[in-house]
Amino acid sequence: MNIRQANEQDYQEIYKVVKESFETALHTDGNEQDLVINLKDSDVYIPELSLIAEVDNKIVGHIMLTETKVGDTTQLLLAPLAILPEYQNQGIGSKLILEAHKIAQQLEYDFIILVGHDTYYPRFGYRPASVYGILSPFEIADEVFMAYPLHDANKKLNATIEYVKEFGI
Repeated sequence: MNIRQANEQDYQEIYKVVKESFETALHTDGNEQDLVINLKDSDVYIPELSLIAEVDNKIVGHIMLTETKVGDTTQLLLAPLAILPEYQNQGIGSKLILEAHKIAQQLEYDFIILVGHDTYYPRFGYRPASVYGILSPFEIADEVFMAYPLHDANKKLNATIEYVKEFGI
């Protein structure tokens, strides 16, 4: 398996991977593939944090982290992580997350924030965002609105995350 930064030519295949991976997801709004394209074309896109996983030169997974405001700070938002169904439960998502963490640390962001499965993301160190004083602008269960500290686990932001218009929130 190879993990690398996505390039412009990859996005047609990424679109298909994201669409297919969310077709069987428990929680989906059905437009995750469109969200990826819209984020790629937005001001919050960070090319170094759009990563793909390839197996035998086939794109089988994708992760995207984009910038988001939390109060007067700029942090990262993980959305989405997508793995083709036939490649799930093989550690590909884990490898993408860990590589994204490494790059995000090098880029000197403080937090990665996400809405996701409360049984999956905690194994990577994600905790309820409220632990870090990160608030949601909408009502959501504490256990699925999570954050990962990239440098200082004691840092508190004490502010509400702002979603860019591409999220439709």
